[in-house]
Amino acid sequence: MAGDQSAGGVAHVRPGEGRSVRLLGERYTVKLAGAETGGAFALVETEVPPGAAGPPPHRHHRTDETFYVLSGELEYTADGATVRAGAGSVVRVPRGVLHTYRNAGAGPARQLVAIAPAGFEAFFLEAGEAPDAPEAGPPDIGRLLEIGRRHDLEVPPPPEQ
Repeated sequence: MAGDQSAGGVAHVRPGEGRSVRLLGERYTVKLAGAETGGAFALVETEVPPGAAGPPPHRHHRTDETFYVLSGELEYTADGATVRAGAGSVVRVPRGVLHTYRNAGAGPARQLVAIAPAGFEAFFLEAGEAPDAPEAGPPDIGRLLEIGRRHDLEVPPPPEQ
């Protein structure tokens, strides 16, 4: 972890610190990983560009996610219900619930994602690319799905039309 951690376990992560990766057009910064919280939770900052569709609908079987919108406007869909959430809003998605989000505003959006228990943050770090790496073309969906399976991420096939 970037930042300071005392012998007593108090962590301080400064603005701009954390491990950042780029994945599917978004920037994910792990501010606190499970190693810093005894596995209780992880905290990830996400920067979502305007027009970004977000991740495909997915679920976690062992992980709850809580999204706190820092800026912009995001639209979350979970179990078929959709809610628009602006800065200061909180959206909680319990384990097992199919969900996704997208940037619903005209500008960039930022959110903090609390992941409990910790572990899923490792997906971003394994699947993502360095933020300054050149664009490598379309993502390798098979690779992302395989990494996801190892980290409690299930992406069901889209419903038949």
